[in-house]
Amino acid sequence: MPDNDLQEVFLGRQPILDRNQQLFAYELLFRSGSAESGNFASFVDGNQATATVITNAFTEFSMADALGPYQGFIKVDHGLLFSDLIYALPTHSVVLEILETVAPTDEMLARCQLLRSEGFVLAIRERPESLDQSRPLLKLAEVIKVDISRVDPTRLKQLSTNLKPLEKTILAEKVESNEQMLLCHGLGFDLFQGYYFAHPTVIKGKSLHTSELSLLRLLGLLSQDADNAEIEIVFKQEPMLTFNLLRLTNSVGAGMATKITSLRHAITLLGRRQLLRWLQLLLYSGISGERQAVNPLLQLAATRGRLMELLVERTPRAKAGGQELIDQAYMVGILSLMPTLVGHNMSDILKQLPVAQPVLDALGSRSGTLGDLLGLVESLEEDDGGANAAHLLHGITGIDAKFANGCLTRALAWANNLARESS
Repeated sequence: MPDNDLQEVFLGRQPILDRNQQLFAYELLFRSGSAESGNFASFVDGNQATATVITNAFTEFSMADALGPYQGFIKVDHGLLFSDLIYALPTHSVVLEILETVAPTDEMLARCQLLRSEGFVLAIRERPESLDQSRPLLKLAEVIKVDISRVDPTRLKQLSTNLKPLEKTILAEKVESNEQMLLCHGLGFDLFQGYYFAHPTVIKGKSLHTSELSLLRLLGLLSQDADNAEIEIVFKQEPMLTFNLLRLTNSVGAGMATKITSLRHAITLLGRRQLLRWLQLLLYSGISGERQAVNPLLQLAATRGRLMELLVERTPRAKAGGQELIDQAYMVGILSLMPTLVGHNMSDILKQLPVAQPVLDALGSRSGTLGDLLGLVESLEEDDGGANAAHLLHGITGIDAKFANGCLTRALAWANNLARESS
């Protein structure tokens, strides 16, 4: 098979959260960029392209390292289930998600029993309207995924009652609103997956505190390459922020003979790039009153920012414009989740941000190079068969699917390290 065919397979991911809304795992979305069917591969027809990309993701792209402490759920059709390629996957890093299209034959059940005995964790996807609690496959699986979009609340309650005696981990799939999440949480579901996580109703809408407004102002000033004197004025309005800046500068410059003589001096010693990263981390790590092991919004924002930064380096504009566009790309990724953070729409938020025009264009209208890249990054978080990602990618010079996949794994690894540091 030509290399170009393999490069047209996309790697995406969706977060899976636990009952405390902390990041638990990712569903890894391997799909053909041109697959009209929406299925991630046609193994029944002998097409092993996606299976090859899956194994490459854990070798060439080092996906096992990128996942860090989290597992990756991988959809498994009949072809991959019986393929030797499955043994290239690390048992400690993956959950094999058996699709409902796989016929529960004796041969299939024996294969699942073998894989489980060899250390693989199995999950099954079931149509709620036809779920049979006595099916042998339910006994082999450790995770049962329920597509709640296919069942009304009354039936969902009965379904959860029937599943509880099995003592399995029950995952609510396609949770798209806070109301649905609360319903499933109350019914005892263990894990949650869907677009609700990125909705403003999940992170409670609130007014920005003074410190948060100051962080936004500082981010805007840095993006415009403002004078240190302007940045110093904002710091002087926030004593605790100033104290933390001095402490951070002292930590970074430990062992130096130079003494910090002023706030402006501290900013210079720390450096603009390091200051920018620190401020962005502060913004997201302070959104919750409770200390979390991993803040899922911070994780997603950090991944977006780093992925944007890595992708833009390959574009002609970055090669011509240098570091400035790369820094702006990171800011676009981070700030793209601000509506979720504060519960306000993007247009109102942008009025408070004196950011550069390329950042405004990307966040406000998804236009320009950074807007195109943000659309691509967001599409990799969606389970749409990869069609939208393929369409967007064709309009971005210098980037192909293989490069985007490699950047994603690097961004995930970076975000995992960042989350560990912030915890």
